[in-house]
Amino acid sequence: MTRMQGIAASNGIAIGPAFLYRVELPDIPVRSDADPTEELERFEQSVDAVRTHLESIKERKRGQMHADNFEILDVQKELLSDEEYGDKIRTLIQHQGRNAEAAVQEVTEAVVTEFSMLEDEYFRQRAADVADLGNRLIRNLMEIADVDLGDLTEPVVLLAHDLSPSDTIGFELDKVAAMCTEAGSSTSHTAIVARSIGIPAVVGVGTIDVREGATIILDGNEGVAIADPDDATLAEYHERKTRDEKRREELLAKAAAPAITADDVHIHCVANVGSVDSARTAAEYGADGIGLLRSEFLYLERPRLPDEEEQYTAFSQIADCLPDTTVVVRTLDVGGDKSVPSIRMPKEENPFLGHRAIRLTLEEPDLFEPQIRALLRTAADRDVRIMLPFVSTLTELRTAREKIGTIHASMTAQGTAVCDRPKIGIMIEIPSAAVIADAFAREADFFSIGTNDLCQYTMAADRTNEKVAELANFLDPAVLFLIKRSIDAAQNAGIPVAMCGEMAGSVIATPLLLGMGLREFSMSPSQLPEIKDAVRRLAVEDCRPLVDTCLQCATASDVRDILQDFLDSR
Repeated sequence: MTRMQGIAASNGIAIGPAFLYRVELPDIPVRSDADPTEELERFEQSVDAVRTHLESIKERKRGQMHADNFEILDVQKELLSDEEYGDKIRTLIQHQGRNAEAAVQEVTEAVVTEFSMLEDEYFRQRAADVADLGNRLIRNLMEIADVDLGDLTEPVVLLAHDLSPSDTIGFELDKVAAMCTEAGSSTSHTAIVARSIGIPAVVGVGTIDVREGATIILDGNEGVAIADPDDATLAEYHERKTRDEKRREELLAKAAAPAITADDVHIHCVANVGSVDSARTAAEYGADGIGLLRSEFLYLERPRLPDEEEQYTAFSQIADCLPDTTVVVRTLDVGGDKSVPSIRMPKEENPFLGHRAIRLTLEEPDLFEPQIRALLRTAADRDVRIMLPFVSTLTELRTAREKIGTIHASMTAQGTAVCDRPKIGIMIEIPSAAVIADAFAREADFFSIGTNDLCQYTMAADRTNEKVAELANFLDPAVLFLIKRSIDAAQNAGIPVAMCGEMAGSVIATPLLLGMGLREFSMSPSQLPEIKDAVRRLAVEDCRPLVDTCLQCATASDVRDILQDFLDSR
């Protein structure tokens, strides 16, 4: 029996056979006397085949996964059309007699090395995209089939060093009972995907030395994976799994009921969504509304910008999935680690701190105005609110409000049906906004605290970089101080404040956030039943003393221990 301790990434318990996901390539023959015409034709055919394959994945998975998860496929399609990348390969074939697979490997490795040596994490992440695309091309040229889960007779526990977005997006999800990776963090792609589809996951377990088909117990609640368990351990976990599944069924049965604390405080539990399908799922899981609608889903799967009518139709369909509730729509948030095919953005040395989100859209009327017009129309007969991302200064809020006011006045004069007064809020995700939250609260209609970016910018730790991701911990006292400051500012100004980052869906943080005064939690739909249950078991008055205690802690680990002891005593 082998026990592997990692990071609990997605709750639940799974038991099944090990499936070792390996994508290593065989040795690639290198020739310098290949026929250029023949090899160029092979390369172009491979490019076409990979492009078609990427499209087929999107079509097959449409409706099964959030549109947000398709971004990696669009990035790889862009790379296929990148002239610099492709021309370097063609040059090796034409002028140095390279065979196509060797040329792809040589150019891909050079680009990956170049990007990997840069300090900027954005380009290091693009290096992974280039490497992934190069592997696709080489596998196609060498006629190596992709790993296929379709022939499996039972769901497996998938074991891998790490899983790229394009890996997971191609899986037949009904054949994957759980995921376990050697690398990764609680905010890695594997963790996020597992939570979004509701399967257990453990990441960061270190070296996996397990035979194919071995029985694996994966405990996503405790962050443990056990290979070849003895009979007693297997029996114990079968009982745990049965209890866990029964509890999940019970929670889901109660999910539609309101979340009211033991001392009668009503808490709004709303959902983060990125498509019509995920909005329907949110309704099934008992969402009280939509706290974050990521409007990027309209841009990710198309070569051109969506027009006003397309956006109006999409926003209306999503809002109507949860009628008579509030829907908060985040205006287009691209840049940093988010790119879309239809928007040309120049390369920046540090795009995470660059021309992105509200900074970009305020300067691009073709992006901002159609979206705002669509939102104002959607809000004519629905409670739809506009949320501005990545706001760092009052000037940005004032400029956006002025532009929205001008659009609203023009539409009203034209006789277009719009809301009486648009409600405009901001995301608190940059430390500067939290520091002057009092000033923002006097001018914004509401706040929503985005803890994912707030953590990484406060702690100067990229949450996608596994070497430093754990520093971006929402329980760090520095982050908690900014969260408390933002909540206090909103309450003092009498405006609503919500939270829409990963912290909102974490049970360990629920009592602390209740004690701080948070009354709206927005999370992935699959997390709603458990958070609602946690809220019902807590009393706000009991939670309030936790705030000062946790803010006086020295480390995130100290805070976690205090909160875990508190929950264990309930």
